[in-house]
Amino acid sequence: MSEVYKLIIIGSGPAGFTAGIYSGRAELKPLLFAGEKQGGQLINTAMVENWPGAEKGIMGPELMMQMRKQAEKFGAEVIDKKVSKVDFSKRPFKIWVGGEEFQAEAVIIATGAENRMLGVPGEKKLLGKGVAVCAVCDAPFYKNKKVLVIGGGDSAVEDALVLTKYADKVIMLVRKDVLRASKIMAEKVKNNPKIEILWNSELKEIVGENRVEKVRMVNNKTNEEKELAVDGVFLAIGHKPSTEIFKGQLELDEKGYVKTSENTTMTSVEGIFAGGDVVDFKYKQAVTAAGMGCMAALDAEKWLEKNYV
Repeated sequence: MSEVYKLIIIGSGPAGFTAGIYSGRAELKPLLFAGEKQGGQLINTAMVENWPGAEKGIMGPELMMQMRKQAEKFGAEVIDKKVSKVDFSKRPFKIWVGGEEFQAEAVIIATGAENRMLGVPGEKKLLGKGVAVCAVCDAPFYKNKKVLVIGGGDSAVEDALVLTKYADKVIMLVRKDVLRASKIMAEKVKNNPKIEILWNSELKEIVGENRVEKVRMVNNKTNEEKELAVDGVFLAIGHKPSTEIFKGQLELDEKGYVKTSENTTMTSVEGIFAGGDVVDFKYKQAVTAAGMGCMAALDAEKWLEKNYV
């Protein structure tokens, strides 16, 4: 029988590491599985300018390393391995990393969400170098520049409108001949003089050495291909929560996000808590994820005090 930890945290973005800091300070001696690539989405972010207290901004990877060290300082044990399977049917809860089994009295899930990518050439290479996934985060970097927004749903429309506050020109690349966004939002975009919509258009390639320089696109009706010089490309085609291993174990919504109680971070299974982008499909910010990680740690601490004296 393996050691039973009071608390295991799955995930290592702002939510996971913040949960590690708070639960560590509460002397819960948490075990945190950071995955094979720690840091969540911020690990691919160059400069983070909206993190409170970082007046001059901070590089995403540096912020994540600082948060990790802070969690370890307060007693969190961090293991850079990915959880492969869980069993939340009874306590203690069981968690597997490959063939190795771990047990816990309580669990915090902070596995985050992944931005949906197109898979076109240049996309991965230039991520954080002109290719972006969060207009709220990165729009100020594109003052007086020309940017491209990929998508036709609410996320794309919202990103385009945010970008008009900074960029000189915003071009939306829409795969169909209609916007899927709500009618009122679609009208705002169509009536904004800074926004141009290219209908029936798909991205083929993002070109650049150290920064985005141009894109290659195709009209899916005429098959006409053309190039367009731009300073940035914003992918706004949605997010996919990292919840595959929790299917059948926890209640998820129709999009795959973990459901939590109305006034707590408790999931559908008592003793299992969740926070960050694995729950939050609305705000998707590092600071809100960190806040939810704090909430999950406090909820877990109180629950453990009540159930395990």
